[in-house]
Amino acid sequence: MSSRKPIGEAELERLQHQSFSYFLHETNPDNGLVIDKTAPDWPASIAATGFALAAYPVAVERGFMPRAAAVERTLTTLRFFWNSPQGPEPDATGYQGFYYHFLDMRSGRRAWQCELSTIDSAFLLAGALTAGIYFDGDTSDEQEIRTLADQLYRRADFQWAQNRGATLTHGWKPESGFLKYRWAGYDEAMLLYILGLGSPTHPLPEESYAAWASTYRWEHCYGQEYLYAGPLFTHQLSHLWIDFRGIQDAFMRVKGIDYFENSRRATYLQQQYAIDNPLKFAGYGRHCWGITASDGPGPGTIKLNGIERQFFDYVGRGVPCGPDDGTIAPWAVAASLPFAPEIVLPALDYCIHQAKLTELNPYGFKASFNPTYPVKSVNPYGWVSPWHYGLNQGPIILMIENYRTGLLWQLMRDCPYIASGLQRAGFGGGWL
Repeated sequence: MSSRKPIGEAELERLQHQSFSYFLHETNPDNGLVIDKTAPDWPASIAATGFALAAYPVAVERGFMPRAAAVERTLTTLRFFWNSPQGPEPDATGYQGFYYHFLDMRSGRRAWQCELSTIDSAFLLAGALTAGIYFDGDTSDEQEIRTLADQLYRRADFQWAQNRGATLTHGWKPESGFLKYRWAGYDEAMLLYILGLGSPTHPLPEESYAAWASTYRWEHCYGQEYLYAGPLFTHQLSHLWIDFRGIQDAFMRVKGIDYFENSRRATYLQQQYAIDNPLKFAGYGRHCWGITASDGPGPGTIKLNGIERQFFDYVGRGVPCGPDDGTIAPWAVAASLPFAPEIVLPALDYCIHQAKLTELNPYGFKASFNPTYPVKSVNPYGWVSPWHYGLNQGPIILMIENYRTGLLWQLMRDCPYIASGLQRAGFGGGWL
């Protein structure tokens, strides 16, 4: 056990600031689009762009960026999405108020024949709504931010995205129509459903939420009873915006907890899994955990000490059911800070000071590391991802802020659409 004091406010702020630098430097100033990852010729991610929109208010409050600069960036981004081509053409930017998962950084049109993504559009719209509430000034620019954020949200046709089913589909492609997958099981789609239920123009029917919640799995493992979702990020992303403390839907009323407590239990389960380390990976332990969707050293199979180990590249790692190949994602630890600071702060301290995962990295943590994977590395902690991802940077900034001041939660409590969506989903009590 280290006798160091866990990291304090100054180091949390440094990590926030480093992580925010990604949005400062990896955004196209002409359209506000944020690159998905720091690889050459990579496209923008609409989810990362939504995280950037939510992070600009934090940056203003923390003094990372002047308000005027944040207004300019936000306005550029919202204008781009409002004016970008919407239609069934295969090279549009979006359709029915939703947007393609990946967009060309320069033209802003669909990249890689990717899908029109319901969940990534939800992150983008949540970011826009955050901006609309935060920028409340009388200037014409701030008024325009509010108008555009509202118009973008009102344009999304959530009923269309159901494709005549009870639940929401994952998305749509102009070449083949709706994807066959629907949102089922507890996951980050909570935010998508709340936004859909709260829509003043194309609202989801209330029974769509009940249909989604009927696919939940309540599990008992590693000493925790909780609503199961494997990757740690699924217990975090809706919580970036929504304060679930003290509010309950029908499912949680029966269980006697709320979704915030559920995420706390999922965080502890991650730590306990790493302590037990059933697959005997190097490094796992009390301060080294955080298994989620992340970059990895694979794909490939290698024999190590007589054991065949399969390694993956980017995959949705999870516990306790896997996949797990020994890859740890420090960003996912940071994003659990509001739920369990008593175990998260020592784990962040380990990642920063022992594993030295922020050293020489302009944007804080690299995506992930794997001490089991055999690699000649300057880092004694093994393989480290060469990339930063916008999807990882956003939750670090926003959840550190929610832990410190609750800024995002306060802003979104003032969003009538979120309150209405929660109420239509059957949430009550607490701040509602």
